[in-house]
Amino acid sequence: MFKKIKEYTIYFIKRCSDLRFLTQVGFAIIAIMVTWSTARSIQTNYELQRQIAEAEQKNQVQKIKNDNMRLKNQYLETDEYLELAARRQFGKATPGETIYVIPKSVAYTYTKEFNFTSKETFKQQADEQKPFYQRNLEAWGRFFFPPR
Repeated sequence: MFKKIKEYTIYFIKRCSDLRFLTQVGFAIIAIMVTWSTARSIQTNYELQRQIAEAEQKNQVQKIKNDNMRLKNQYLETDEYLELAARRQFGKATPGETIYVIPKSVAYTYTKEFNFTSKETFKQQADEQKPFYQRNLEAWGRFFFPPR
């Protein structure tokens, strides 16, 4: 056993003194370094491109918000908006129109109460009607693939 180790060590030392072997090892090291550097620069470029895309999307969203605000401001400056606001806030009307004021107590007597239930309540009721195995399978699906 020790003889084999000794022979292999002597063979390796002789091999390292060979110029062709050292050239091959040096070439392999340089190739690995170039590959590593290239991979790092590709990763850096990918991250920078992702950040640029995010910034462009935020910029587009902000432009859309600005356009909406500009349109809203233009609408608020129109005569139609002023007329509607005057009707709503001050009870004004144009000549020839008749305004009927109905007290809230009278208006509420003819309304029906509506019980607002949330979507979660409907979903819970629907889930309770499903068989156990289906609820269990859906729970595992939500565990492994959570909604985004």
